[in-house]
Order: sequence, then structure tokens, then C-alpha cells
Amino acid sequence: MNSPQYMFEASSKPSLPWHEVPLLYATDASVQGYGCLVDDPTEFEIEITRWPQQGWRPIDDGTGDEGGFVEGTFKCDWRGDVLYGENDAVAGNYVLGWSAGPQQAQSQNQTQPRDQVLLWHMNYHPDGGQLFFPLDKSPFIVPLALPGDNLHPDKVVAFWCDGQKGLYIHAGIWHEGVFPVHDQQRFLDRQGAVHARVSADIGQEFGVYLACPLREDKARHI
Repeated sequence: MNSPQYMFEASSKPSLPWHEVPLLYATDASVQGYGCLVDDPTEFEIEITRWPQQGWRPIDDGTGDEGGFVEGTFKCDWRGDVLYGENDAVAGNYVLGWSAGPQQAQSQNQTQPRDQVLLWHMNYHPDGGQLFFPLDKSPFIVPLALPGDNLHPDKVVAFWCDGQKGLYIHAGIWHEGVFPVHDQQRFLDRQGAVHARVSADIGQEFGVYLACPLREDKARHI
């Protein structure tokens, strides 16, 4: 069984070194290749990946990409030092990360400033793209990596979003939800209905947690 357990006590994870992820301002230019910024989600269409051809006979035209999308609210909630996520679109609940080492992190009380979120996991969806559009207009960050199963911590970057636009990511882009700078935040989530998911446990595979800065003064332009 290779599906990760998404709900757990932070203290069940080991203490590991941190790998600091570079933080970039999300602009039309900087997010190219990963996706795009979205001003208005009303008419924005989600890309659906066409079913792959199995043999020499081709998929019939107009078929194989009709699964459509699902939509709901993605809620992020800091409880003490631990960041929780809830995705109504796919009925998912997650521990996204923590602001202190997992052996020190407390969900009842905030023990230190939230300068970063320590990320234990990333995933991608091969069946379609995904849109996160902020319903609460406040800053957030999104860690991303380009497609390919040879994920490595050095390939991960985080984008600082000011909360005025949404972020759309293509199918196959590594990500792990959205991380609010403040205590709570809600997003419109729209993604492929098949919801295929490929996961990587960063701590188990690489022996580190990804430290994604939550401070704008850490962000840079490219």
C-alpha cells in the first residue's frame, strides 16, 4: 500500500534537517511552466489530460477527456504550530506541515513565530490541472516543482502570492496545497474529477523537511 497517511500527530514524525526552499514572487513570468495567475475564476477552464493510448489503435477523437472537474472550498487552518488542510472538492483532510520541528510542534498552542512551514510531502495529479483562487484576499505561498518522477528537494521552489489573484497549476506539477501567512484562509479549488494522485514522502525519501518561508522579506523577483 503506497498511499500516505494524511492525518496524524506531528510528533509521530522524526526530527530531520531542513532544506530551505527559495521563495519567488508569483508573476506572470515566474510561474510560466508551472501554470498561470488567474484574475477571475468564473470562466477559467481546467485542463483535463486525455486518456493515454494503450496500443497502436488511437483514442477516438472527442473522447478520453470527458471526466470533467470538481469544485469546492480548500480550507487552511493553523492550529498552534501545525497547519491543517481540508479540501471539500475531493473530501480530503490533511496535515500539511508545521512551523517548528515535529517533535516540538504543538497543535494546542503556538510556540514560536510562523516564519516557515516545514513540508513533509508533495504530490501531483496526472489527470488534470488545479486552480487555487483565494476567497480571503490575504497572502499565501505555494510550493511547486516541475513534472517528472525524479523529484528532489533542489527542484522545489515556493511562490509568494499577494492574495489578489489565483494560481493555476498544470497537470503533473508537484505541489502540496496552499499555505496561508495568517491563521486561516479559504480558496476556491477546481481540479480534475478523476483525482489521480502520485505522492512523495519527502522525509522518508530524502531525510529532510522542506522549509518554505512565510515571510515576504524572503521573496525575490526573477
